[in-house]
Amino acid sequence: MSDEMSGSSAPAVIELAEVTKRYSSAGQPAVDRVSLRVAAGEAVAVMGPSGSGKSTLLNLIAGLDRPSTGTVAVAGQRVDRLSETGVARFRRRQVGMIFQFFNLLDDLTVADNVLLPAQLAGLSRRRARERAGELLSTLRIDKLKDAYPARLSGGQRQRVAIARALVNRPSVLLADEPTGALDTTTGDEIGELLASLNASGQTLVLVTHNPDLATAYARRIIQISDGRITSDTLAPIAGGARADGVRAAGAHAAGGRAAGAHAAGGQGVGGASTAVWQ
Repeated sequence: MSDEMSGSSAPAVIELAEVTKRYSSAGQPAVDRVSLRVAAGEAVAVMGPSGSGKSTLLNLIAGLDRPSTGTVAVAGQRVDRLSETGVARFRRRQVGMIFQFFNLLDDLTVADNVLLPAQLAGLSRRRARERAGELLSTLRIDKLKDAYPARLSGGQRQRVAIARALVNRPSVLLADEPTGALDTTTGDEIGELLASLNASGQTLVLVTHNPDLATAYARRIIQISDGRITSDTLAPIAGGARADGVRAAGAHAAGGRAAGAHAAGGQGVGGASTAVWQ
């Protein structure tokens, strides 16, 4: 996709070139000759029916799947060329993932779920705890740090999952149906948190069936069908107005930080300080 369509001249953080993924030599490819460029700081929604290849596309970007043909580059690394050890290190450092059903470890507390990726990435325990504490506070779940996931609501669990995804300050945040298991009100809250993240400069790729979520919180919408991109357009202005407002607030907060403003002056959506996202 051209820079003109993406609406950004920023360097590409994700680049796929003629990527095909087949799980069977006889069957139809899950992803079929997809080329895609996502600039740093973009918010992109990927939409399509079940089985269209949306989640496979996300898995290829994350290095969870390898392309049958074509190339995948993320944050300057050729993911398709990495060894198993290399791709595991890449995921820990460059990619944060949010899932529909949270994928938290039930036998770990909230704090330990968030700490785990940082410890695997080699961050010292002190720094990991500081970073986890910042995120839990920003996401307003710090009082739940000693609770176990089974005792949390769906919205609380997704906030924990977001904190876990951000703990290593990833270049790319990938969200696979992040509001699919939530009620409408809670889903809106999570959507606004994602928009606040993007407003602070976080690159976001969101897979969703929900057109309202896509148009409210992404500025670019990709439609995929039978493994192929069928359209790649900027979101309608009316639909993207809500996200634009969040971005404006994030930009204002960033300016306040640069001018030495008090941290409370840089509050993002829902009272989340955009400083913590970076």
